[in-house]
Amino acid sequence: MAQVAVKIKNKHMKRNKGKIFFGIIFFGIVFLSYFADLTELLSLEVIKNTYQDLRLLVNENYYFYYLIFFVIYVIVTAFALPISLIKTLLAGALFGFWPGLILVSFASSVGSTFCFLFSRFALRAYVQKRFSNYLEKINKGIATDGWLYLLFLRLSPVFPFFIINLVFGLTKMKTLHFYIVSQIGMFIGTAIFVNAGAQLGNLNSIDEILSANIILSLTLIGLFPLLIKHLYKRLKYGKVNKQVY
Repeated sequence: MAQVAVKIKNKHMKRNKGKIFFGIIFFGIVFLSYFADLTELLSLEVIKNTYQDLRLLVNENYYFYYLIFFVIYVIVTAFALPISLIKTLLAGALFGFWPGLILVSFASSVGSTFCFLFSRFALRAYVQKRFSNYLEKINKGIATDGWLYLLFLRLSPVFPFFIINLVFGLTKMKTLHFYIVSQIGMFIGTAIFVNAGAQLGNLNSIDEILSANIILSLTLIGLFPLLIKHLYKRLKYGKVNKQVY
């Protein structure tokens, strides 16, 4: 019995060390990103002045830099660094619309899922304390609408995406479901910003991306999960009535 107790204790210690290790990495990278002020280093103006040189570099070894950019995008998303919009624009500028869209769509979903897992296994106590108000709302939403609630948040972001990634890690949602719904829900917004990046030479400010028509379109898209929910309930209610009669 004593040996079993020691093994269990050692197992818990290893898990705690792993959580501490990933927690230190997570907060260290986030701290350094803000300390270095990446939003200034990767501002729209800086990118516009340098992206032609970057494109020449990328064209010399396209697939290599495509892979490198993919990995960097995953890391930036996983650690919720404050350059999400800029890196999406840059993907469109360097690789074009369709390759950039594929890259960002998958990299953002993979990175979001890593952030989700960091929260679930290494940052649970911090996230629960820091975002307790969001957690309560999200748990209620999941209880009512299930995965449709996540789709609604992805399509019409009520909360910042990095908060969604962190807080959903504390829910009972399965990792695969989180990934698939995130991939679908973020696709439209991704397409808009990658397309803006592909036309970077004609873009003078971030505000030009979000025109009135784009905002209206995003709002209408955000209503799509509610329509699905309504149809689902009607179909379910209809089946119940048929069984009764």
